[in-house]
Order: sequence, then structure tokens, then C-alpha cells
Amino acid sequence: MVGVPAPHTGWTFITSHARVLAAIADNPNVRVRDIAARCRLTERAVARIIADLEQDGYLSHTREGRTNTYRIEPDRVLRHPAEAGLTVASLLALLVQDESERTGAPSGQV
Repeated sequence: MVGVPAPHTGWTFITSHARVLAAIADNPNVRVRDIAARCRLTERAVARIIADLEQDGYLSHTREGRTNTYRIEPDRVLRHPAEAGLTVASLLALLVQDESERTGAPSGQV
């Protein structure tokens, strides 16, 4: 991760759980430290969110040496009744974008 973004205060439209899931979707081998920096959360908060997502079957991981590789379950249905029938894949389609789009860097110069 290039730099640590400034912390954010106040309410937001997207939950921390969705942000962590999107960070993992962008890179299944991402480190908790890098997720925390990207999502502007503490590493401890990210670890709790990952545990929540794993406990409810939205995410699993395998350990490869010192690296975790995460697997998202794209067909799992979102939890809130207002999103009845929507899947994780549909949420991630809205949230995940190419890093060059997010940073504004020309393609290939991230």
C-alpha cells in the first residue's frame, strides 16, 4: 500500500464489512495491514470483520506459508431483508473497480 489515508469521521454509505470484502475481492492475497490502510480501519477491526464474514460463510481462507488466500462466496445472499435475493457478487460488481480507476492513474501505471 502506497500510503495510509487520513481517518474518516461521520457516517458513510458503505459499511466497513462491504469495504473489507471489496478489498479482498480486488486482491485475494491482501494483507490485513493493507486492508486496514485502504479501508481506514484498525488492523484489529479488519480482523474482527474477516472473522464475522467467515463465521457467516461469506468468506473463507487458506494459509500458504505466511500468507492468507481468501475465497469469497459470490452466490451468498446479502443479510438485510431490503436486499433480499441480492448476492455478494452483485454487491461487489458495484464496489470493486480497477485500481487505475480508483487512483486516477493511467492504465498500467498504478
